Amino acid sequence: MVRAHKPRYVVIEEHLRKLIAAGEPGDLLPSDSELCERFNVSRMTARQAVLRLVNEGAIYRVSGSGSFIADRHIHRGMNRLLSFTEDMRARGRAASSRVLTAGLRTGAADELRALHLTPADRVVAVTRVRLADGVPLALERAVLPPTSAPILQADLATASMHELMRELGREPTVARGSLTAVTASALEAELLAVKVGAGLLVERRTILDQQGKPMEYTETSYVGERYLFDVILERS
Repeated sequence: MVRAHKPRYVVIEEHLRKLIAAGEPGDLLPSDSELCERFNVSRMTARQAVLRLVNEGAIYRVSGSGSFIADRHIHRGMNRLLSFTEDMRARGRAASSRVLTAGLRTGAADELRALHLTPADRVVAVTRVRLADGVPLALERAVLPPTSAPILQADLATASMHELMRELGREPTVARGSLTAVTASALEAELLAVKVGAGLLVERRTILDQQGKPMEYTETSYVGERYLFDVILERS
């Protein structure tokens, strides 16, 4: 079986990621012409790799000066629905989880409303610390309808919940939510390896499936000094 070669822009992107990991914010990266010469590619191919990292927030460009390593924050656009695992995978980072609790329980009033359940219904509740390359980025409290109980049989330390839901025939399609700022409690500080009172960004969102039915209600507390949400606003 012949193994397919990686596209050249992916090879260049992986090279740049290694330079970013070894460097410091503000360090100058190889120019487009240097990348062209090293990898024997066109300027368009080299620029494609660089722009992918620019759009991700890992690199910033200064006209006439070149490309530089951006800050260490994880940047996430607010206009795309991605799971944590999908987001980290796209960045070349290893996503993992530390499972704190996982099981069926009585749903709280706000959870039942979000998932369109009755007071008699139980919910699937999973609380995990989400990590990228071993660094804790967020505390995630996910609540799902009782029909999702089969996911509790999976290894939730390594599995993507969205991928597990797809196996059950439910495709995450639309998310509606809000973002607020809080300070870390003693427990959150311990779990996320930050100081008590550190800034957290709390995202609460309800995800609907391909039929418009609620499939997940999640409250995720992101470490403010490690994770940023990028917003693009356009005048209509």
